[in-house]
Amino acid sequence: MRRRRKYLDQRQSDNHERWLVSYADFMTLLFAFFVVMYALSSLNEGKYRVLSESLTGAFGSKAPARIAPAPPPPPPPPLPRGLPPRPVIRPADPQAMQREQMRGIAQDILKVLDALVRNGQVRVTQSNRGISVEINASVLFDSGQAQLRAQSGRALQEVGRVLANAEQGIQVEGHSDDAPISTSQFPSNWELSAARASSVVRLFAESGVAESRLSVVGYGPNRPVTSNDTPEGRARNRRVTVLILAETPGKVVEIPLGGSAPVR
Repeated sequence: MRRRRKYLDQRQSDNHERWLVSYADFMTLLFAFFVVMYALSSLNEGKYRVLSESLTGAFGSKAPARIAPAPPPPPPPPLPRGLPPRPVIRPADPQAMQREQMRGIAQDILKVLDALVRNGQVRVTQSNRGISVEINASVLFDSGQAQLRAQSGRALQEVGRVLANAEQGIQVEGHSDDAPISTSQFPSNWELSAARASSVVRLFAESGVAESRLSVVGYGPNRPVTSNDTPEGRARNRRVTVLILAETPGKVVEIPLGGSAPVR
């Protein structure tokens, strides 16, 4: 009887201590779970190694294979040596573009009036105002007349076709020598020079140049290019100048009654 009671006491004591094993297993699993969660929150190679060793020591299993980090992208290949530097793209200069365009117009006019240029009866120059085509009046008109000759009219028509493709304004200027004239049609050199310039403008309009681009100025004998003391000088001063105006827009300045002028 005593032996049976002693066996029962020993069995009951064993049953009371068995829960410690289950509790220890549960705590181990819980610790491993928190370790895994912490490692996943900030995964890197060092933490992954610590986690692998901890799991290996806790469960006695083989550590999983190490996750290799992705290799960095290869650097771009270097440029071959000896290549010329890339050109620097600069904004276009409006004035430079305008000068090139005006120079092209002058070249076209020179081709049309090539024979007259070679004879010295036509001069083409370029300045800040634009392209100036100076034509001797003896090529275009009879003495004291403002009606264009047939042959010269055909040459001016070619010039008009060149100017019709441009966009610049065109000012035709009439000039005379200082020899006075007094006829029923032209009381003075003012009327004669203006009438000759008007004849050229009328021909340009018939050749396709927009009339809004054309203007007429008669200077008479007041702007000679040389002395009127010789017949050659007077012949040079009798001329018609076709001026292709450069488009150089400026600021509009209003002049007040007093003080400095405001700029708009």
